[in-house]
Amino acid sequence: MTTVLIIVAVVLVAALAFFLVRGRRTGGRGLQRRFGPEYDRTVARHDGDTKAAEHELSERVKLHGSLSERPLRPEAREAYARRWAEVQERFIDSPRDAVVEADALLAQLARDRGFPDGDSFQEQTDALSVHHAAQVDGYRRVHTAVRGQGGTEEMRKALIESRALFDVLLADTADEPARTDRHEAKGGAAA
Repeated sequence: MTTVLIIVAVVLVAALAFFLVRGRRTGGRGLQRRFGPEYDRTVARHDGDTKAAEHELSERVKLHGSLSERPLRPEAREAYARRWAEVQERFIDSPRDAVVEADALLAQLARDRGFPDGDSFQEQTDALSVHHAAQVDGYRRVHTAVRGQGGTEEMRKALIESRALFDVLLADTADEPARTDRHEAKGGAAA
């Protein structure tokens, strides 16, 4: 009887060890799938240290994973769509002012959808990356452009890329693309 208990205990310990090791490997792949380009960006920021990057991304999920996005009222959705169209039109005459307004508009829309204001831009983008990892980099590019880094072409590209986050935040669900008019800014800046 004691021998059977020892064998069962050894099998259980071995099974537990197997699942723990397998879970760690899957965790990395799971994070990589969940975060996509954000995973690669975080690994690069940690100088290739995947363990440190995965720890950071896991912490983001713990902090912001249970966040539920609040729906927008139809009139708020229409107002945001109208304001984005104005940003795109403004780009023609004043690219810098347009990206400044786009940055502020994205921050306000994120707040209205339930993302934290945060004490910093980094805190807000961390929360956004948990739910919209594929789109958050465009917001970062607009924010960088606001700080005066880059010329008109870089601002145009940033505005175009940030539109993806705007669209998913404006939609009722992450699976439903927002239906907003798209305007062309000078130089082909369809954003």
